[in-house]
Amino acid sequence: MNICLRRGEKLYLNGAVLRVDRKVCVELMNDVTFLLENHVMQPQDATTPLRQLYFVIQLMLISPNDTAAARDMCHGMLASLNQAFTDSRVIEGLAMVAKHIEDKRTFDALKAVRALFPYESEIMSASQTLSSDRAA
Repeated sequence: MNICLRRGEKLYLNGAVLRVDRKVCVELMNDVTFLLENHVMQPQDATTPLRQLYFVIQLMLISPNDTAAARDMCHGMLASLNQAFTDSRVIEGLAMVAKHIEDKRTFDALKAVRALFPYESEIMSASQTLSSDRAA
């Protein structure tokens, strides 16, 4: 797999953080766990339940040698989210996330959660509209 980075960009690779000082392409020759800087969520951006789940899974990817607490938190969050959401698209997505976590496919779990963000946004918008209509 080839990854091209711009000057100053970071790559999170097997728990290490690399920053490049010039444009560079890196060829990964074996199976590694990595995350590009533009996919890293900052704590202040974890403002919704699914974004919080993403953040916890991201911690497992960034610190692969210290995942026990994050994995426990992830399992608890998945159980809570399965009870909180009724939308079948989200429930099915959460099942896929759980399977990826179980299979230790953390990057795939992140992608699956990211795919659920539009549904969560749609649900929250509808909920806010309904709340506004009731208040009026």
